Order: sequence, then C-alpha cells, then structure tokens
Amino acid sequence: MLVYQDLLSGDELLSDSFPYKELENGVLWEVEGKWVVQGAVEVNIGANPSAEGGGEDEGVDDQAVKVVDIVDTFRLQEQPPFDKKQFVAYIKKYIKTLTAQLDEEKQEVFKKNIESATKFLLSKIKDLQFFVGESMKDEGSLVFAYYKEGATNPTFLYFAHGLKEIKC
Repeated sequence: MLVYQDLLSGDELLSDSFPYKELENGVLWEVEGKWVVQGAVEVNIGANPSAEGGGEDEGVDDQAVKVVDIVDTFRLQEQPPFDKKQFVAYIKKYIKTLTAQLDEEKQEVFKKNIESATKFLLSKIKDLQFFVGESMKDEGSLVFAYYKEGATNPTFLYFAHGLKEIKC
C-alpha cells in the first residue's frame, strides 16, 4: 500500500486506495470522496418486538454519523474559507516553501504549471472547502474540496508536488 504524506508537514493526506486523476499538467490531483455512514451496526437477533409487546422504536439509540471517507480516514481538519486575497497570499508562500524542497526537475515542472493550477483553484474559490492535515501545521499543504455540479459526493484536490509517496 502507498500512503502520500505532505512533504512539508509529514501528515498523511491520501493513499493509493483512493485513485486520482491528474489535472493542470500533473500539478493537481483530483480524488473522488464519498459520504459514508459510520457507527451504525444493524444487528438482527431474531426477536420480534411487536410480538413481545415492544414498540417499533424500542431498542438501541442509533449513533450513526455521516462522514466523508477521505476526511475521516486521514483526519483532515477543515479550515475557515479563504477569499481571493488570502488565497493568493497563501499560494505565494506555499510555492516558495515547496519549491525549496523539490529537486531541480520537479521544480521546473511545478513552476511552469502552478500558475494555471492557481487560476483553476481561484475560479472555484467560492465553492472550495479548505482542509489541512492532522497536525494543523501552518506551513503544510492545503487540501481542497468542492462539489461538482449535481454531485452528492465531494471532489478533493491536492498539490501533487507537495506529496511524498511512502510504501507501507
């Protein structure tokens, strides 16, 4: 199994069990998330409550919770939304910090394509949710989520160059 860690914070942000599609010449990865129900276990013990004088609602209180699989699995922490000015300030700092961590070949590809990726994200800024890894480090990568038109499950966007592949 492969796990993808944030190159800057070390937080686990993704694994190969969530397939991705490359966008913006490989600078962004797009991953489909899913809403899942967690904590609800339906156990049929063969009893018939109505025959035993019990009501339909008698029994264990259902503690089911709906969560997004990627957010839950990697313990992503949602952040307040950015406006365009805040996002541009973040992205400038992120590009500078991340570029210093990349080898020359990756730096070239990243620098060449980050502008189009930034424009793509800015075009969706009002629809994006912002997440950071579990450690909530300021200098770490952001993970973005939005709902495509008509979709009931969120789509996540990652900066591919900000991820480090780890074999488990």
